[in-house]
Amino acid sequence: MTVLKTSMRNFFAHKGRMALSAIAVLLSVAFVCGTLVFTDTTNATFDQLFASTSSDVSVKPKEKGGSHNGPQTGKIETVPGTRLAELKKVQGVKSVDGEISTETVTVVDKNNDDIGPKSGAPTVATNWDPTELLAVDLTSGHEPRGPTEVMLDADTAKNKKLKIGDELRLIAVPGEFRAKIVGLTTFKVTNPGATIVYTDTATAQSKLLGRPDAYTSFALTAQPGVSNDQLKKNVVAAIGDGYKVQTKDESAEEGKDDIGSFLDIMKYAMLGFAGIAVLVGIFLIVNTFSMLVAQRTREIGLMRAIGSSRKQVNRSVLIEALLLGVVGSVLGVLGGIGLAIGLMKFMGSQGLNISTDQLTVKPATPIIGLTIGIVVTVIAAYIPARRAGKISPMAALRDAGTPADAKSGRIRGAIGLLLTVAGVVALVAAANADKATDGSMLLGLGVLLTLIGFIVIGPLLAGLVVRVLAAVILRIFGPVGRMAERNALRNPRRTGATGAALMIGLALVACLSVVGSSMVASASDELDKSVGADFIVQSDGGKPITGDVVKAVHAAKGLDHVTDVKNLNDTKITTPDGKTSTDNLVAADPKFADDLRTPVVDGTLADAYGKDAISVSESFAKDHKVKKGDTLTVTFVGGKTAAKLKVAAITSDDTSLNKGAKYLNITTAERYIPADKMPVNAMMLAAAKDGQEKAAYASLKAQLDEYPQVKVRDQTDYKKMMKDQIGQLLNLVYGLLALAIVVAVLGVVNTLALSVVERTREIGLMRAIGMSRRQLRRMIRLESVVIALFGALLGLGLGMGWGATAQKLLALEGLKTLEIPWSTIITVFIGSAVVGLIAALLPAFRAGRMNVLNAIATE
Repeated sequence: MTVLKTSMRNFFAHKGRMALSAIAVLLSVAFVCGTLVFTDTTNATFDQLFASTSSDVSVKPKEKGGSHNGPQTGKIETVPGTRLAELKKVQGVKSVDGEISTETVTVVDKNNDDIGPKSGAPTVATNWDPTELLAVDLTSGHEPRGPTEVMLDADTAKNKKLKIGDELRLIAVPGEFRAKIVGLTTFKVTNPGATIVYTDTATAQSKLLGRPDAYTSFALTAQPGVSNDQLKKNVVAAIGDGYKVQTKDESAEEGKDDIGSFLDIMKYAMLGFAGIAVLVGIFLIVNTFSMLVAQRTREIGLMRAIGSSRKQVNRSVLIEALLLGVVGSVLGVLGGIGLAIGLMKFMGSQGLNISTDQLTVKPATPIIGLTIGIVVTVIAAYIPARRAGKISPMAALRDAGTPADAKSGRIRGAIGLLLTVAGVVALVAAANADKATDGSMLLGLGVLLTLIGFIVIGPLLAGLVVRVLAAVILRIFGPVGRMAERNALRNPRRTGATGAALMIGLALVACLSVVGSSMVASASDELDKSVGADFIVQSDGGKPITGDVVKAVHAAKGLDHVTDVKNLNDTKITTPDGKTSTDNLVAADPKFADDLRTPVVDGTLADAYGKDAISVSESFAKDHKVKKGDTLTVTFVGGKTAAKLKVAAITSDDTSLNKGAKYLNITTAERYIPADKMPVNAMMLAAAKDGQEKAAYASLKAQLDEYPQVKVRDQTDYKKMMKDQIGQLLNLVYGLLALAIVVAVLGVVNTLALSVVERTREIGLMRAIGMSRRQLRRMIRLESVVIALFGALLGLGLGMGWGATAQKLLALEGLKTLEIPWSTIITVFIGSAVVGLIAALLPAFRAGRMNVLNAIATE
């Protein structure tokens, strides 16, 4: 009980000093719990949605959409309408509803703006039938009654400021049509973020599918007393196994699997960043308890002198850590729930609506949060606690602090150097790897070893780096700057740990910046070198390039030529050795050889666009022992007969654009694929006539103005798009890494605050001999700046090394340009100095307010 009372007294006596460590625990636990609550709530929401929208039994085409359907062909696999009458006669069936649903439609308003979501969720056009009432209520207007009427989901109407009576234009593969909004629907569970447009069944068949007597699926309702499993068996017995027949549970599970894979990626990515924050928090906690132990050396010595054992002293410090972990973790769990609610609100603003009414906090979530917070805090405090237990009574009574163990420092330095060297060797090996898969494993090992090595060797590096930084930055401030330097060097172990916390986050920022910049620079260089076309036409949302769009592009003025490009996926290729593989081909007009200058190792690419000719990649030729002049047997999806195609060229793998692609002429594909099975264009390339580039660009823009789902870009636009896409991804990662950097900043604040308390008497003496408050505050601010810059220098240097190694692996995939984003690196370095200044404001203010006489009298 005495140990517990002592721990409680010390904890509450130093609650101000513990606060920042508690905040670090809080933030780390909150991020973990917030991630779990958010993903659990999202899963629960979609589980309810899929369960409520699934019919007792559904009948769909055998292939689930098929990779050769949708965006590739623009056509959707269907079930013949004749099956409707057959299914109604199946034993156990109460009712059957034919459903038509497609995501290959674009819906625009009167201003010609696409009303679809920008979040990546689909725009879905479907027929209105009784099954829809499982998911939505008709809350305004009436159901569509003809080809000029549609209904719209209320969320989209609200977000896009649409109302009943407004006209919409629906652009589908068979053509386009206009219709007025006559009703609005509201989701019963949640709107997952999609835009939903409803037509009547006849319109959906003719305008969306282009097939008057077809459905994309059938929804069957079972008679009372008939189980879904039994009804499924009856349906399969009646129509055979040529269709996908699923029960309600199977359909819901399939939907959950589809969305679950995305949510899992998001969940584990966020937990990874939470782990980084936890790691950074460990340094803060270790520093806090190390300094508290040092400041209480006399107190601990007295405890030892009156009979306290090493174990009791050790246990006293660990109990304080336990209290800190409990307080921080409990607050963190509550903060995590708030974070999850905030994340749901943010996702709602981006189009993914997740109702907070469905907030799901599983029992495991607070248990995980409390366990992480408490265990991490206690483990982090173990070394300072063990150090406290080793304090001898006599040494404590005669000394105000604990001297560093020189022997342990040398051992630590040797271990750190060994780990760092091993990490550098692994990084060098990764940079020289022949295969990206082998190199990536070495890269991961090198990153881990160098990170741990720098952390362990931190005190040694602090002594060297801080002196260099001080010579450049602090010496200009005269005696105040020199004192700041000595304060930073006074305890290299503490400075090293504080700087290491900041180093981790900034190392990741620098690494990703180098990788992102190198990817953009490499792709831009490859674009300049390989793309001969002036303009690229493609759909950003995966929508098919419809026939109307193709006509509009070909009608543009000032063009020398237009190249149609189609993807022939899931094609079976049989090589001369008799082996068959499934691969994707690119069918294009012959001009594609000029529009995309793919390097070849054998033959001429233009010959691959000859009659019954094809090109293969260097890796394919090597793997299948194929050479120029060999004949391949190619079976296309939807094709009735196999094609015998001669290998006319072998393309090099030394490229990042369409690496590994196999090319042939569109006319060759058309001889073997029926017109109704022929894919739509995946993209289009165009070249302007000499001197008419600006006029041709303007003409293309004007021609495609009515088709917002398709974008036309020149090479400058395309480079900007790539840069923006990578930039958005990096900004998201930087935002998540900001948590770790915030925790590191708290560490700097805490270190300075405790350091000020530790140096109370020293500060009083300096004030007594003439140091002004302004000089004192400047000294503490400069000390903070040099510690922050020390962490930044290590982090940025380490991160650039990681990034340069990663770029070497990317070079194996064709991304050969190493680009160091010096503007970002310099900005981060300067920003670290600003962070150091901000972190020192409160400690410096408190130091300046000290009473000189009281400070001198402090023991």
